[in-house]
Amino acid sequence: MSGINVPRWLAGGVVAGVVIFILEVLAMPLYMDVMQSRLTELGLSMQLDAGAYALGAVTTLLVGVVLIFFYAASRTRFGAGVRTALIVSVVFYAGAFLPLMINYRMIGLYSDHLLALWCVQGLIETVIAGVAGAWVYRE
Repeated sequence: MSGINVPRWLAGGVVAGVVIFILEVLAMPLYMDVMQSRLTELGLSMQLDAGAYALGAVTTLLVGVVLIFFYAASRTRFGAGVRTALIVSVVFYAGAFLPLMINYRMIGLYSDHLLALWCVQGLIETVIAGVAGAWVYRE
């Protein structure tokens, strides 16, 4: 049993994070107007300036690195490859992303339609990022 290949883990994590960031930016036109309207109704605002994008990039890199860590750790149990990447991605999504959407629903911050859109988007992003990052990771 060998340890995690740290350089490949970080490289795979960066790839996964970049994939998530790109997919987030591409999906923003689907929901940004609705989200901004809801925030305005609540007396809140969100400015998407360079600082917001930089914070988003750092956050998605962190998510990617954690996702691929779990993939690397799961290879010994499930084997290397797409199947394991899919298992890890779906479990990661269920434990990290889905609870956030449930919390948004509990406090009534966003509409059910918007939350459903984000749930689908999040699952797609996580699976694509997990498979891409797993492709980079080798022991």
